[in-house]
Amino acid sequence: MDYEEKQPTLAPRLHAAAPWPLAASSACCHSKPYLDVSKLAPVKGLKHGGGKDDEDGQLFSNDTPALPPKSKHRELPSATDDEMAISDLTHGKKEEVSRTEFQEVLSDILLGMAAGLKRDPIVILRIDGEDLRDFVDSPRYEPEAAAIFSKIGSEDVSLRQCLLAALQLMNVDNGMPPASDPWVAENIIEPALQKLPAGQLEQPASQDVFLEQLKKLLSNIAERLQEQPVIVAHTENTFDGSGVKRLLDNKFELDKLLDSVWKDVLIEHKNKGSRECLIAALDKMADAAGLPPYGAVNQVDAVVNEALKTVNADERTAVDEAGFKKLLTDILRAVMMQLNRQPIFVSNSTVVHEPLFSSSAILSSPPMKSSPSE
Repeated sequence: MDYEEKQPTLAPRLHAAAPWPLAASSACCHSKPYLDVSKLAPVKGLKHGGGKDDEDGQLFSNDTPALPPKSKHRELPSATDDEMAISDLTHGKKEEVSRTEFQEVLSDILLGMAAGLKRDPIVILRIDGEDLRDFVDSPRYEPEAAAIFSKIGSEDVSLRQCLLAALQLMNVDNGMPPASDPWVAENIIEPALQKLPAGQLEQPASQDVFLEQLKKLLSNIAERLQEQPVIVAHTENTFDGSGVKRLLDNKFELDKLLDSVWKDVLIEHKNKGSRECLIAALDKMADAAGLPPYGAVNQVDAVVNEALKTVNADERTAVDEAGFKKLLTDILRAVMMQLNRQPIFVSNSTVVHEPLFSSSAILSSPPMKSSPSE
């Protein structure tokens, strides 16, 4: 299959698209993207006039669209950001809000999503067994399979356990859909596994036996995928500090951004030097620094947490404008140095179970028996 990457853009009108996969994607494999994700989901609970389902003309905090926990993906606003936006919307109380306030906060949320999707597009792949068959027949197979066996093989592990563990370590680069997905496990992997010798599956496996049986299993899986293709949303990104460096090297842009962040902080936070305030400020700078929102990528969060420790963020309560800007600059520099030493690569694949252009809300749970490719 030919590969073609497309850059999603925010459509002027919102339509239902695929569920929310994780983060960014560049050319990850030679599969051709099945769909370019360029549109956001419809706003739940809103009529044409922007009111609640009861159409009483009043707007409340729960009228804002909420992403379910499983949809908190890289490059989309984190749960912390959503809570802060809602708190700002309601002035910290569960009260009625004006239409203008509602529109401003909703716009911020959608623009945050659009910025992430524009910077790091999501690629939708149709996995039909062709790439997997190519992998099995290629010179790559034996060394990669041997490397996998060295990680999982032992005298106490049965061939079945080795094979299932191996599938967990394979990805779309090999032409393999996520083995952890329940639908894939039940409808693709298990039928393919049943074609192997039952007695041999429960015996300890040597490397030679493992390589031979894994090849057979993958060939069986490729046949199943040819009959029932699986739609997968794939995302990947590398955080190496280069975006932070570009920002720090551009003094004009950095100063302008720090001025903007400081003005926002004056309104939103009393303790300007607190950890919570600094994290909120970093989130406002994340897009310009090429970083994910705090709370979206655990590995990057750990780097930010270490950087916060270097400035004793937990012990601070208040700083003036100059001190605040210096704190943020020092934190960004510490993050840049750590990511430069140890870049963080993140990748994830999510099976798309619902029809891509279904009129139903994407928040509803899809039935597990229907094919993801239908």
